[in-house]
Amino acid sequence: MSVLFGELMAEEKFPMTVEGKRRLDEELKHLMTVERPTVIKAIEVARGHGDLSENADYSAAKERQSFIEGRIQDINGKLARAQVIDPKSIRSERDVFGATVVLEDGESSKSMTYKIVGVDEADAKAGKVGITSPIARALIGKSAGDEVVVHAPKGQIHYQILEIRYE
Repeated sequence: MSVLFGELMAEEKFPMTVEGKRRLDEELKHLMTVERPTVIKAIEVARGHGDLSENADYSAAKERQSFIEGRIQDINGKLARAQVIDPKSIRSERDVFGATVVLEDGESSKSMTYKIVGVDEADAKAGKVGITSPIARALIGKSAGDEVVVHAPKGQIHYQILEIRYE
C-alpha cells in the first residue's frame, strides 16, 4: 500500500511560477557547486584531527553534509513535480494561479495587493500568498468586482476585488 501511495504522490504536480523555479534552480546550483564541496573539504580536514568519536568539527561537518544532501533531494523532488506556470501567458478575467489581485478591505477600505504563487514561494511580507492559503482559496475563480469572504483564524474577513492582472 505504501508503494502505491508513494507512486501517487510522485505523479502529483504542484504549481510554481517561473520565478519560483528560477530560485530553486539557483539554490540547487549553489548547494551542489559551493556548499557540497565546502562541507566535503571540512570533513576531510576534521578527519585529519584524529579520533572521530570526540571530534566536534567532524560531527558538525557530517551534520551539515546531511542537511545539504537532504535539501538537494528536496529541491530535486520539487522540481520534478513542478508545473511551471508563467503568469504573463494567462488570459483570464477570473482569478487563477499566478494572478496579482488588488483587494479592498470591507471594514477599513484599505487596499492591498497579493500575488497567488506556489506554496514554497509564499512570502506574506512581499505580498505573495501560497495557493493553499485561506485568502488564495477564497480568491480562486472570482472576478473583479466580486466580494470574497476569507475564513481566517481571526474570523471572517470581507474583501472587494478591485483588479486582477497577470504580470
